Amino acid sequence: MSLKEDQIERYSRQIILPRVGGKGQEKLLGGKVLIIGAGGLGSPCALYLASAGIGTIGIVDSDKVELNNLQRQIVHDTNTVGVAKVESAKQRLNAINPDVKVKALNMRLTSKNITDVIKEYDIVVDGSDNFPTRYLVNDACVLEKKPLSHGGIFRFDGQAITILPGKSACYRCLFPEPPPPGFVPSCQEAGILGAVAGAIGVIQANEVLKYILNIGDLLAGKLLVFNALDSSFRQVKVPKDPKCPICGEKPTVTKLIDYEQFCSIKKKKEE
Repeated sequence: MSLKEDQIERYSRQIILPRVGGKGQEKLLGGKVLIIGAGGLGSPCALYLASAGIGTIGIVDSDKVELNNLQRQIVHDTNTVGVAKVESAKQRLNAINPDVKVKALNMRLTSKNITDVIKEYDIVVDGSDNFPTRYLVNDACVLEKKPLSHGGIFRFDGQAITILPGKSACYRCLFPEPPPPGFVPSCQEAGILGAVAGAIGVIQANEVLKYILNIGDLLAGKLLVFNALDSSFRQVKVPKDPKCPICGEKPTVTKLIDYEQFCSIKKKKEE
């Protein structure tokens, strides 16, 4: 792949970086990233990845844009309220950078379809807002050996970790099982400062760029914790758990299941 003149101009501030250059930009243009959730985390992540020139971005979400989303979900705007989030995001990303191929996947991930969805991508970004999806995405990525950037936000706090299956701790090494129903309030119940979502989503984008460029140190085996009220960042080492139910020495989770039953989310009956 050789860069066109307009691409050299568009990405000039990246190309002049000593650890990127033209070859690095070509890597980004050939990169394929799947973002799960076009919400508070997925929005800033998608905007920065598209701007950086990631060649293919898949976005998975089954919701429509609501007015209360706009406080933090910056890929959408007032004119796209009522529009499917993936279509709203695709419009915005294409407007920012026509180089990017955006795949809008208006669907809900399940144990039956997730493997087929993630297989064509280099790395997965989990920007979901519920535990069933987080566990499903983690398990699928571990079983398929697919790198994963996880982000979580709550009120004034956020966290991020990068998971390299077989090499670093996974989400279950931190939290082996989903929490009991009602134990952790959702963002809808507890609230979220929009800038917190922006900070964590951008960190996830940064992790993806470093992974594709093969530069720097990833947040693999390290949980980055952010508190907006005191503007603090800290890293917590997260070793691989030999007793982890999916990536441990004797895994008990060997196939994908749907976790709605653990979190009191009713499943629609299959027709």
